[in-house]
Amino acid sequence: MTRFFNSRFMMLFGLAVAVGVLFFCMLASVRFGAAEIGTREVIETFTDYDANSEEDLIIRTLRVPRAIIAALVGASLAVAGAIMQGLTRNPLADPGILGIEAGAALAVVGAVFLFGVSSLSTYALFAFLGGGITALLVYGLGSMGRGGMTPMKLTIAGAAFTALLSSLTTAMLILNQQTLEEIRFWLAGSVAGRDLTLLLQVLPYILVGLVLSLGISRQVTTLSLGDDVAAGLGQRTGWVKAIAAVAVVLLAGSAVAIAGPIGFVGLVIPHVVRFFVGVDYRWILPYSIIVGAILLVSADIAARLVLRPQEIPVGIMTALVGAPFFIYLARWRIKR
Repeated sequence: MTRFFNSRFMMLFGLAVAVGVLFFCMLASVRFGAAEIGTREVIETFTDYDANSEEDLIIRTLRVPRAIIAALVGASLAVAGAIMQGLTRNPLADPGILGIEAGAALAVVGAVFLFGVSSLSTYALFAFLGGGITALLVYGLGSMGRGGMTPMKLTIAGAAFTALLSSLTTAMLILNQQTLEEIRFWLAGSVAGRDLTLLLQVLPYILVGLVLSLGISRQVTTLSLGDDVAAGLGQRTGWVKAIAAVAVVLLAGSAVAIAGPIGFVGLVIPHVVRFFVGVDYRWILPYSIIVGAILLVSADIAARLVLRPQEIPVGIMTALVGAPFFIYLARWRIKR
């Protein structure tokens, strides 16, 4: 596969440019919203904070945490998607292939339906547990039989669990309209109303997932060429797959726990990144972190401005971009 950046200098330069774009996107996220706050007020919030100022309070307690959370969620989903595509050698793979989003949604809906849970922090706990347990079950089922885990078996197991869990979630929502009313905004995917307390609950898992992913980037590049090639080069493929699975569960589970199921970020970003850097995961993963953060922060800004002063879930904005891209990939795959 050819790449747009054809030298190490260009790779580093492109990464620096992406970091700069992310910085300006986060400033825009703090600047724009339902409340009219000028750029000068934003700057003064960080240079001369006034606890009695309504604008300073909005920026410090709502918009800054929201921008940070959107960036981390976007980065986590993008890296999880890149790892999944390398692990399964399936260009249509994303964190949803493991059933993580479906498992998290079922756990949260079940908690609201059975226990009357209503706080976002409790949503996050149940979502993380549900997503993690589902991923373990999918990997267990995909590893059964002769030959151990294969991309095809993992894909089929993930699709089966996703269909089953989604059906159970829909059944509970149909049976209890109040549950649907309470949780529908979370189910659409959103970073609205999240604060730093909620972020700190899942931040350690995100950081561990990112460190693990970057640590096995060279091995994932080899594994993406095929199990036989990787084994022939002396790679312990079982350990690499296990570490990659843990990283995906931590990243995708944390993202879903804090923001709900947000689709297509893990699908789109790795393909965009590969156009610039090629197939080396030592570059794909750092770029995915930054570009994934840019996409979700930008989508969140658009979600606030399209129907201002009202806002729509950011998951809808990512779907508007991701759905056409998914159709294009599927048609390209069929033609090949």
